[in-house]
Amino acid sequence: MKYKVLGNTGVLVSELCFGTMTFGNETDETEAALMFNRCRDVGINFFDCSNNYNGGRAEIILGKLIGDCRDEVFITSKVSQRVGKDVNALGSSRRHIMLSIEQSLSRLKTDRIDLYFIHHFDPLTPMDETLRALDDLVHQGKVLYLGVSNWAAWQIAKALGISEKENLACFKCIEPMYNLLKRQVEVEILPLAQSEKLGVISYSPLGAGLLTGKYSNSTKLGTGRIVEKKQYSQRYSNPRYYEIAEQFTNYAQELGVKPGTLAISWIMANPVITAPIIGARNVAQLNDSLAAINFHMEPQILDQITRFSDAPGNATDRSEEELDSTFKLRNS
Repeated sequence: MKYKVLGNTGVLVSELCFGTMTFGNETDETEAALMFNRCRDVGINFFDCSNNYNGGRAEIILGKLIGDCRDEVFITSKVSQRVGKDVNALGSSRRHIMLSIEQSLSRLKTDRIDLYFIHHFDPLTPMDETLRALDDLVHQGKVLYLGVSNWAAWQIAKALGISEKENLACFKCIEPMYNLLKRQVEVEILPLAQSEKLGVISYSPLGAGLLTGKYSNSTKLGTGRIVEKKQYSQRYSNPRYYEIAEQFTNYAQELGVKPGTLAISWIMANPVITAPIIGARNVAQLNDSLAAINFHMEPQILDQITRFSDAPGNATDRSEEELDSTFKLRNS
């Protein structure tokens, strides 16, 4: 296992992060323990969680698993998504953040969360209120580092500016969606992360299973995340995604590599990515992802895989700058 510095924190984390979203739903406590131990055996010290995963059950299970190795692992949790029926049981207000952190710490049975994410952008709460609440958590020692997930680049940049101006604890890591089918982050979010030295842990590396060879235009299974959960069926409803996935899967078979292994290796090859978040329902699924640790991504393989998908457009309409690397703004 290789370890990378998380942004500019000085903390070393494994090049794969294990996501616990299935804990307490598709994965029971026994299987969760088997997967956690398998991850620890190969050197993973980075575990991602959230207060809304399966009604808090994921945090409870993870809390039990880290009991005898708390100081050897780096854990995350999140706040802002709905966690109850009350009208205020969501968002990024000071009130909700302060209530949620206590609940998460209790479920995780720990005195601090290593990396605490704002899960989604809250349009109803002023950004500076959210950032001040998070700064208080850092000063209280309940949170060590701050992160943000599912924000646009302009929102992240604005938050970094406010934190700098007001001398507040700032975001150290971002958690965006990224896979061969969903490459929008390459336009502005990853360049922002590189410029500001932010860690990046990307989720959904397998495209809800599309990049494992499980689905195709000609094969529609009756089970799986895309079938069972509306948000995934909507997210990957574009028929083009199935075409890309089928080409990619065929290529993986030619190489003699499991498609899931190859999909994760492709993300790991991006130097801006600190660690893809891998998830699984059981140890058998997990092993394909873990195999990415030992896969050597040669440049020609990386190039071929990238060519299967559709690159996102330029961040501006000045497309001529993409075509001519010598183009100079002073010539305009």
